Amino acid sequence: MHASIKAYLDSLTSEQNASPHTLRNYTEDLRLFQSFLDQEAHAGSDPTQVDPRQLRRYSAWLSGEGYAPSTIARRLASLRSFYRFLRRGGQCVSDPTAALRNPKQPRRLPRLLRVDEVIKLLDGIGMETEIGLRDRAMFETLYGGGLRVSELVGLDLRDLDLGEGLARVRGKGRRERLCPLGDMASRCLGYWVAARKPRHADEPAVFLNQRGSRLTTRSVGRILEHRLLVAGLVDRASPHTLRHSFATHLLDRGADLRSVQELLGHRKLTSTQVYTHVTRERLLNIYQGAHPRV
Repeated sequence: MHASIKAYLDSLTSEQNASPHTLRNYTEDLRLFQSFLDQEAHAGSDPTQVDPRQLRRYSAWLSGEGYAPSTIARRLASLRSFYRFLRRGGQCVSDPTAALRNPKQPRRLPRLLRVDEVIKLLDGIGMETEIGLRDRAMFETLYGGGLRVSELVGLDLRDLDLGEGLARVRGKGRRERLCPLGDMASRCLGYWVAARKPRHADEPAVFLNQRGSRLTTRSVGRILEHRLLVAGLVDRASPHTLRHSFATHLLDRGADLRSVQELLGHRKLTSTQVYTHVTRERLLNIYQGAHPRV
C-alpha cells in the first residue's frame, strides 16, 4: 500500500475518530484502487499522480467487474475523501475526482412489515426465559426507537433512562441523539436489565450473548430470522426492516417528515423522504382497491 494511503488511513483514526467499520471500508476501497493502478502500470504506481482519465477508467472497471451501483458509489466516495486529504496536505494541486460521476442508482423501496406483522413478531416472543427477555427487549427497542442495529448493539447501560423512556444513541459519524423508546420497550428493557448476567461485572453493554459479552450486529440478524420463522412470518427481513417499518408507521399515522428525520438521526431530509414514496404507494393501492370507479 502506498505511503499516501497509509497516511490517510492513519488520519481517519487519529484525527477523525472513525469507527472500526468505517476504517475497514476505506481500507478495502483504497486497497482495491491501488491494485487497479498497479495492474495498469504493471508495477508499483503512485496514487498522487493519477489524472481524471485514470479515475474514469477505474469507475468503468468497477462496473465491468459487476459491482452494484451502490458499492461503486461508496468506493468513489472513498476516493473523493482521500484526494481531499491529499490536497490539504499539498500532495495534490488539483482534484482528479472533480469530474467523477456516480453511477445511477436504482430506486428501491425499503422492505416493510405491516403493523399487525410487527405485533405478531413482538408478542410472539415469550418472556419466561432469559433469552426470551433479551430478544423481546431487543426487538421492542429496535422498533420502539427506530434504531439502526449498530446503534442497538452499541447501547451501554449508562445510555438508558428508563424512567423517562429515553436512550442516548450513537449514530453514524459518532453523532449522538436521544431516542424515545415508548412504554412497552422501556418496560421490557427494565425486565431484561434486571435479569442480564454479564461475564464480567463491569460489562457495560445492554444486550449480551450467551457468553455474557456484547452482541454483534450479525447475531441480531440471525436471532431475528429465527423469531420471524417462529412467528410464521417467512418473508426475509433484517433488523433494518424494523427501522423502516417504524418510520413508515409513524408517517402513516400523521407524523411530520421533519420529526421522523430527527427520530431516525438522518442528517439530510432526502434520506427520510424515501418513506413518503412508501406511504404514497400504500395510499394508491388502497384507493385502487376500494374506489368503485377504478
